[in-house]
Amino acid sequence: MRILIVEDEVNLAEALSQILKKNNYSVDVVHDGQSGLDNALCGIYDLVLLDIMLPKMDGIAVLKEIRSEGIAIPVILLTAKGEEHDKISGLDYGADDYVAKPFSTGELLARIRAVLRRRGEVVPDDSLKFGDLELNTANLKLTCSGKEMKLILKECELMELLIMRKTAITSKELIIEKLWGFDSDVEHNNVEVYISFLRKKLTFLQSSVRISTIRGVGYVLEEAT
Repeated sequence: MRILIVEDEVNLAEALSQILKKNNYSVDVVHDGQSGLDNALCGIYDLVLLDIMLPKMDGIAVLKEIRSEGIAIPVILLTAKGEEHDKISGLDYGADDYVAKPFSTGELLARIRAVLRRRGEVVPDDSLKFGDLELNTANLKLTCSGKEMKLILKECELMELLIMRKTAITSKELIIEKLWGFDSDVEHNNVEVYISFLRKKLTFLQSSVRISTIRGVGYVLEEAT
């Protein structure tokens, strides 16, 4: 899952980023409200950690704009002690929760998991399954009927995305945004290369799962009948 951190305290933002990455989240960081809004509106994030006191555009204004655009992405506000009015305003404008600074790592991670569960999202787990495949994101191993293959990180991330989306078609654009970031200069042929790598490994594993190409649209996982 990809989380956007909007926090102007650079050291805190970096610390949060490292914590989340160690817990298997993908993370992007921006340091002002306008950049936070621009990123949130692009639609590639699963959750936003949003500070209230921000330059260019405060967090409450960012939240209002996100919700006015009809985007239901979960938002957790990062608030300073004594910002009671802002907490209430944030919840009224559609924030899913808030965490008061200073907060513990355990509290933040628990609130993220709780918000994602309430939103019906799949909370990251080490093991994901589709058909006869099992993907372990902790050790980067893909297994099928007792046979296993070690994946490189990008292969694992791509396989995870396809499994999480199940039978939904996944475009090359979405793959690039999720795996490399919305501002990446990665091209479509990079995606094609990793799709090819995964197909070869599925063949080696003799899996009934295949990655089908929907021409002009993207890729989807299917089980052979």
